[in-house]
Amino acid sequence: MYRFSNTLIGFLNLFTLLASIPIIGAGLWMTKSSTTCESFLQTPLLVVGFVILIISLAGFIGACFHVAWALWLYLVIMLVLIGALMGLTLFGFIVTGPGGGANVQGRMYEEYHLDNYSAWMKKRVLEPRYWMTIRSCILGSKTCDKIVLWTPFDYLTKDMTPIQGILFDQSGCCKPPTSCNYGVGAVAQDPDCYRWNNAATVLCYECESCKAGVLEDVRRDWHKLSVLNIVMVVVLIGIYSIGCCAFRNAKRAETDYPYGHNRMSKVRPRWDFHWWRWLDDRRHQLY
Repeated sequence: MYRFSNTLIGFLNLFTLLASIPIIGAGLWMTKSSTTCESFLQTPLLVVGFVILIISLAGFIGACFHVAWALWLYLVIMLVLIGALMGLTLFGFIVTGPGGGANVQGRMYEEYHLDNYSAWMKKRVLEPRYWMTIRSCILGSKTCDKIVLWTPFDYLTKDMTPIQGILFDQSGCCKPPTSCNYGVGAVAQDPDCYRWNNAATVLCYECESCKAGVLEDVRRDWHKLSVLNIVMVVVLIGIYSIGCCAFRNAKRAETDYPYGHNRMSKVRPRWDFHWWRWLDDRRHQLY
């Protein structure tokens, strides 16, 4: 285990070190992109890439060259990363627990209600600054262009993604709520009915139904990410355990003592050793 742990940690960190290069490159390449969705991912990619680079470099140097302080830094960052992933996973399950859709009679798609989601998620999507970025992403993806040519029969038989058609009284980003009736006079209807516009750049992008559809997409993706996080935590704990063995080996190598050699030159007696010895000598003198 003496050499195996160091060799394994060295190879693992060499692999992740090389993997961080294309991640950083992708983040830098996105600076040249004018697409809002891609620029939105630029900062997270750069942060993840540089964090992986620093961790891998510290682990590789420490394991291969027996640098104890580098391995100590590696283990500290790994411990923080494991704690952060566990906290993120728990937070994800809490905020994405509420939600989900309900079947619509006579339709293949489901409906969603904005009030069914957690307060934290609703607050994010209702903030104009965040919503303008999300809205630009939806427009750039041309999601609604795919159903412009649908016939009434298609709406009855085809499925839709959460963003294409859903929720708050049967509405979504690409169509008005199903309950809307534009052929009647001044009748109280769902507020989303009045937000709808036939213009391709407007449609129902400001509807609460569209925002709920985005939340449902986020909720589904976050559940998948949480499962991946659990797997990553288990793997990182295993790597952390091997890293501890490598750190111990590096500390041993710094002392210039070969593996298995007894480095103990003397034993410091316990604090009461001399007292017991003095009492034992007195007993022998008396008897």
